[in-house]
Amino acid sequence: MNLKYELRNGWKVINEMNNIDAVMKYSDEYMDFLNKGKTERKCVKEIEKMAIEKGFKSILDIEKVSPGDKIYAINKDKNIALFIIGKQDIEKGLRIIGSHIDSPRLDLKPNPLYEDDNMGYFKTHYYGGIKKYQWVTIPLAMYGVVILRDGSKVEINIGDEENDPVFCVTDLLPHLAAKQRQKTLEKGIEGEDLNLLIGSIPDEDQEKDKVKMNILNLLNSKYNLVEEDFISAEIEIVPAGKAKNLGFDSSMILSYGHDDRVCSFAGVKAILETENPEYTASILCADKEETGSNGNTGMHSRFYENTVAELINMQTDYSDLKIRRAFSNSKVLSADVNAGYDPNYSSVYEKNNSCHIGYGVCISKYTGARGKSGTSDANAEFVGEIRSIFNEANVVWQSGELGKVDEGGGGTIAYILANYDAQVLDCGVGVLSMHAPYEIISKADIFEMYRGYKAFLNK
Repeated sequence: MNLKYELRNGWKVINEMNNIDAVMKYSDEYMDFLNKGKTERKCVKEIEKMAIEKGFKSILDIEKVSPGDKIYAINKDKNIALFIIGKQDIEKGLRIIGSHIDSPRLDLKPNPLYEDDNMGYFKTHYYGGIKKYQWVTIPLAMYGVVILRDGSKVEINIGDEENDPVFCVTDLLPHLAAKQRQKTLEKGIEGEDLNLLIGSIPDEDQEKDKVKMNILNLLNSKYNLVEEDFISAEIEIVPAGKAKNLGFDSSMILSYGHDDRVCSFAGVKAILETENPEYTASILCADKEETGSNGNTGMHSRFYENTVAELINMQTDYSDLKIRRAFSNSKVLSADVNAGYDPNYSSVYEKNNSCHIGYGVCISKYTGARGKSGTSDANAEFVGEIRSIFNEANVVWQSGELGKVDEGGGGTIAYILANYDAQVLDCGVGVLSMHAPYEIISKADIFEMYRGYKAFLNK
């Protein structure tokens, strides 16, 4: 018997199990999902499409549920939850994979368009925890919806097609940056400096704001949009370009949006390949995690609870007690990413308790900051149960924290579901350059995560 806890290299196990082709196929599917799902709205559309192809039906079209039924529910085009009804009553508890599909980005302000020195700009407001200096001088795409003055909705998707223009935030040339270089990284680029350059051709028929008016004319001709319509718009600015294989061996993926679409996709794939589970299986893809999970599409909303209540009502006589029991009896993997150990910045990690790239899916007993603030802290019994499930399925797993105790930290949606008295454990993959415009993950890790989620839902 080996008395020591030792990490297993994911690629070594994958080779031993002859799973290389499966890993690469899964990674290609995931990269395609990333390319199509640049925003939470786009992700919801893609997941809905995947679910329908596998026989899932909208909860709006269901009156009664039976074991094996496959159902999905959408909340305001920004959340989606999938369910497969189990053999046991929902009151007995669900097996839930809870993830989020929003990612750090730049949003347009409600009154964004202005002109300065014959150049047109959009004012932006950054969303989530970003390093602002990382968002300058890179090609950016524009996605979103606008509700026009007549109440109609138009979609904007610019920057990722072959012949599309892109946009960018400018930076100061090094020849004139002596004062800028003296600032901290946090202050080198200020939030109000993240102004998106969008055009420079003037409309000579106008007396003033010639570039601004030319841009408005272009937007009006293509989208029937007037300037006031920006007030009722949700337009997100994200890195342009597709996900790319990283490394001579193509062992990693460089892309925008790994946090947290990497876990969402794994959960979706796992439930799409689940049939007739003992307990009702579910994957939840929430919004607003990067800003605290608030709002009517964040995890603090009642969307998921209300959906489970509807399913209970379709299964049996409804009572408030039954939904309370359902959540209290539930077991949850909070599917979010962890900080991958980076040798370039080793001083902020405690190596023995870090998530290592290429060593499988990572379970985290707690996240939070410093004195475990903002964490649900899973109990030993549930950690042991997940560990046993993974070992039985020969899933490559590891344990990790988010950096050294006093260096900072971060949270997930785990504590919100734990507040319902559910058993919850954080479980995801390590990411390098987290919250940067382009993040890095290991293909070995994401494949083991998908296998782990599938084992959990089917246990």
